[in-house]
Order: sequence, then C-alpha cells, then structure tokens
Amino acid sequence: GKQVAMHIAATNPAALNEAELDPAVVEKEKQVQIDIARESGKPDAVIEKMIVGRMKKFMSEVTLLGQSFVINPDLTVEAAAKEAGAEIVGFVRLEVGEGIEVEKEDFAAEVAKAAQG
Repeated sequence: GKQVAMHIAATNPAALNEAELDPAVVEKEKQVQIDIARESGKPDAVIEKMIVGRMKKFMSEVTLLGQSFVINPDLTVEAAAKEAGAEIVGFVRLEVGEGIEVEKEDFAAEVAKAAQG
C-alpha cells in the first residue's frame, strides 16, 4: 500500500487503466503519433504498426496499472499488486498547493498599502 502511494506520488499517473483515461487525451496522442510516423516516409502498413506500438507505450506510461513499478521496475504496478495478493481499484492523488489561487499585486501597490497602515 505504502509503496504504491509512493509510486503514485512520484509518477503522477493520468488514470488507473486505459478504460479510465480521457478519450480526448488518447485521441490527441494518437494524432501526434500519426503525424510523427507520417514524417518518417515509411509505407502505411509500417506506419500503422508504429502507431500501435507507440500507443501501447503511451498507455503503459500514463496509466497506473501499466507503469513499471518504481520499487521493482521489472514488474508493472498491476503485476506487483497481484504478487502481493492485492488489487488496485482506484486512487486519488493530491498535490500540495493544488487549487490555490495567489492574488497578484504589484510590489509598489503592496508597499503603498502597507505604508497606509
């Protein structure tokens, strides 16, 4: 449990698994990969295989269960959980300062305000 929490804090996964990943994010990444693959000038059949491989890699990088476990990179997080007899069904990641809005005021205005008392 604690090791998975450390992993989540360190890697900031976008979702638990592919099913929970925002389809817009997946589509955007796929389009980027298509554009990159087309620039290679390779045949369409090869490009298709390149895209499939790159999308698989993308999913393994941004989904918690697909990521290589920080504690033991030979295993995915999902495999490490199974090995420990656990199943990860969800997670919440909080970041210090997340959602805090800082009021921006120029320095001269702050000094004038402080001088007025």
